[in-house]
Amino acid sequence: MEFTKMHGLGNDFIIVAGEQALPNNVAELAVQLCNRFFGIGADGLVYILPSVNADFKMRIINSDGSEAEQCGNAIRCVAKYVYDRGLTNKTELTIETLGAGVQPVQLQTTAGEVERVTVDMGQPILNGLDVPTTIDANPVIGHTVSVDGREFAFTAVSMGNPHCVIYVDDAPGFDLATWGPKLEKHPLFPRKINVEFATVNSRSQVDMRVWERGAGPTLACGTGACATLVSSFLNGHTDRKATVSLAGGDLFIDWKEDNNRIYMTGPAAFVFTGKV
Repeated sequence: MEFTKMHGLGNDFIIVAGEQALPNNVAELAVQLCNRFFGIGADGLVYILPSVNADFKMRIINSDGSEAEQCGNAIRCVAKYVYDRGLTNKTELTIETLGAGVQPVQLQTTAGEVERVTVDMGQPILNGLDVPTTIDANPVIGHTVSVDGREFAFTAVSMGNPHCVIYVDDAPGFDLATWGPKLEKHPLFPRKINVEFATVNSRSQVDMRVWERGAGPTLACGTGACATLVSSFLNGHTDRKATVSLAGGDLFIDWKEDNNRIYMTGPAAFVFTGKV
């Protein structure tokens, strides 16, 4: 199998193109290939597939073998891949995902290569039961979750995949390894959850660290950055436009007031190609 290793702000993926469908053993394959010691190493295995509804379809298998409905960093990588590899000459194209359907993507190019990608991430889902959580409220803001004797107040947002955003004093220094996995699998979240720990520094800038469902701590999360901006605006912390700073770099998030859609802009990069 030929593959290309790519990353979006350090959130890294094994990209496979040319297949017509996912292999039957895709979960086992993802666990094997994403292993950083015995495999290629990545946060996820991504297939670029044909689509009847869009220019391309993206399927993302997490490093634990589970499938993600959506991934903001992966979709930027896929957009760069298909353009730079000559699979399309469009600078405005569509990519289909399980969680968000057909997503419009705009490419900013320099010398024939993609430098930055702006993705229409759709509208946030704020109804608690639809995120999903077990909380029958719309929206879920400042709800308390208790774990191991500690209480966290969170805001629940779905960007096609579920997120809970928690505000802390020092997001870059927060103990992700202790609290991330416990919150991910808390009974309040029937399909598990991505957990964002955020520190608001101004109306236009937020620090965020993420524990991703099915992958653990990653250097960046595009849908998580979008969820963080939505939460921060709903809580009165930021404006509708802000830079979300992750361990791997910055994403610019714009929640449009006129159509309620969220746009994410950031880079993607090639690392290497190979065969396995």
